[in-house]
Amino acid sequence: MNTIQALRALGPIDIRSVRRDSALSWMVFIPIFSALILRWGMPPLTARILERYDFNLEPYYPVMLAYFFVVMAPVTFAVLIGFLLLDEKDDHTLTALQVTPLSLNAYLAYRIAIPVLLTFVMMFVLFPVSGLDALPLQNILLIAIAAAPLSPMFALFLASFAQNKVQGFALMKLVGFVLFIPIFAYFALPGWELAFGLIPTYWPMKVYWLLNSGQTERVWVYLLVAVFYQFALTALFARRFNRSMVC
Repeated sequence: MNTIQALRALGPIDIRSVRRDSALSWMVFIPIFSALILRWGMPPLTARILERYDFNLEPYYPVMLAYFFVVMAPVTFAVLIGFLLLDEKDDHTLTALQVTPLSLNAYLAYRIAIPVLLTFVMMFVLFPVSGLDALPLQNILLIAIAAAPLSPMFALFLASFAQNKVQGFALMKLVGFVLFIPIFAYFALPGWELAFGLIPTYWPMKVYWLLNSGQTERVWVYLLVAVFYQFALTALFARRFNRSMVC
């Protein structure tokens, strides 16, 4: 059974599983809610702060959008898929799959494809909905390519290191803080910002910042590093997950 067949067989089951879990069913809409809140909230807040404190927030919009859209959107879908994997671990569903025509690798490919697709599509929704950064479609495409691999990477990280959803929530909170750290690279001196490069969220954020500032001549280097680094970590976590299922 290949990945397409897995999608047809398991897709409806996953939809029902998400609908039954109130903690997961609303997570799909978090990125859109964030975009709407920023659209309606940031302009009046910016005007208010400028009037009272003579401080303009607009130059810092790229910092907020990098976190809420480029990082939090893929991470939200990663948590959704990661918790589905943890549920299946608890229920021994994945153990049962090993005696079916569906291989574990094909199953993981199916699981990885879903958050990648959701993140990719969501990038084309969030930036226009927010109305805070009028990026051309080709720039949003590059941002989507850089950000989409974050989702399977983080999903497999949760599934390979946590044993259940309780551990998954704890791990999500801990790692969520680490994923936030590259925001400070925006304020770092030239050269020093690469110190944040060990954290994978830095690279897609940097792709967005370069495109936002019009520095397109260097964006391809950061885009390639973003994609290869994230997929390398995804492969590492996938191997760990496979080993945990065999043991």
